Amino acid sequence: MCDMPNTSLNELHGMTSDCAMLNPEVAEEERQNMQKIIAALRYYRTHLLNRVNKTTNYLNSLPKRHQDMLVKYRNHLNAVRDCIDKNQMVIKKMLRDNSLLGGANVGPEIIQKDLDGHATKIRHQDMEHAQSTLKAIARDWSIEGAEEREQSYKPIIDAIEHYYNPKDLKINEIKILVPGSGLGRLTYELACRGYECEGNEFSYFMLLASNFVLNCCKEENMHTLYPWVHQNVNNLHRADQVAAVRFPDVCPDKNKPTGLLSIVAGDFLEVYKTPNCFHCVATCFFIDCANNVVDFIETIYNILMPGGIWVNLGPLLYHFSDVPNEQSIEPTYEDIIHIINCIGFEVLTSKTGIRTKYAQNPQSMLKSEYESLFWICRKPLTDTIEATVDGMQSSAESRDERCDINGYTEC
Repeated sequence: MCDMPNTSLNELHGMTSDCAMLNPEVAEEERQNMQKIIAALRYYRTHLLNRVNKTTNYLNSLPKRHQDMLVKYRNHLNAVRDCIDKNQMVIKKMLRDNSLLGGANVGPEIIQKDLDGHATKIRHQDMEHAQSTLKAIARDWSIEGAEEREQSYKPIIDAIEHYYNPKDLKINEIKILVPGSGLGRLTYELACRGYECEGNEFSYFMLLASNFVLNCCKEENMHTLYPWVHQNVNNLHRADQVAAVRFPDVCPDKNKPTGLLSIVAGDFLEVYKTPNCFHCVATCFFIDCANNVVDFIETIYNILMPGGIWVNLGPLLYHFSDVPNEQSIEPTYEDIIHIINCIGFEVLTSKTGIRTKYAQNPQSMLKSEYESLFWICRKPLTDTIEATVDGMQSSAESRDERCDINGYTEC
């Protein structure tokens, strides 16, 4: 790992030699998964150029009079190729400098063999994730992503500073968990404010990229990405598709957090089973990543200390909905509030209609925007999780009657 005071990347659940010794089968499965992820990242250029070459071949088959009208478009396709090449150079640096590769026991000769011999077996979804990772870097660590971070992260940070006021507390003793930490910017920002902040992430794509930014980028804006080069439609101008972003806009190596920062790799439900560990859990675009969202809410309740708070912002996209071979439930917001109450939380604040975007091309003719949910819940000082089911349901029904889920309401 690149040296970084007050920052650590804890490699858990099949990502350390200890796990390999304890469970060789799990370690081998994780090693193979890591190989697939890195193979997808290394295949990025080939995959994207295949798409551009297909377009070029069709362009060459058009009548000459049509081709004459598309000279600038043909030149644009060459610019797209150049951007893909430059993105691959960043990916190459990310893989070369990344300490996680050693942890997964993956050597470059193995990956290259996979690519040369089994390139057709690289999953389409992994290629999609590789492209999404570049967009996530732009969202979390570029100036262009500032608006989205303001929409998504600022309400969470403001709420935490309200309930754990730096003027009143020794905030370096306040332990915060950020599940689904992604590229790590929210975790970093909270640690910069002095809190002891731990991120948790399951995706190897995100872990590789966050480790690269947090531990291996030594200057502001030292790398350049073209995150929208994959977007072939709804472009107003040719320049929009090949627009560059530079990262990181803030260099963690030069702007070290004053609080302890760590990132833990692994499945949230598997890693966090010890009760009463955190003063605060902050979830952003996370809870709908569960097959069963009730599992997530119960786990959050369990790991919070009595009196601790849970701050959430995000939609209910439910990532496993309609995914082949995956199980999923998709409760409404109304159901979620009922579940929260049943489990024992006190709903301090709830609000709908928070307008948020997620990794959107600001120049695109088509943009998606969520009307996200925001709530703050507290685990009571007296833990009621072991109350009878009838008692919880009765209490929840009473609270439901007093909670206005369409606006801020003290319950």
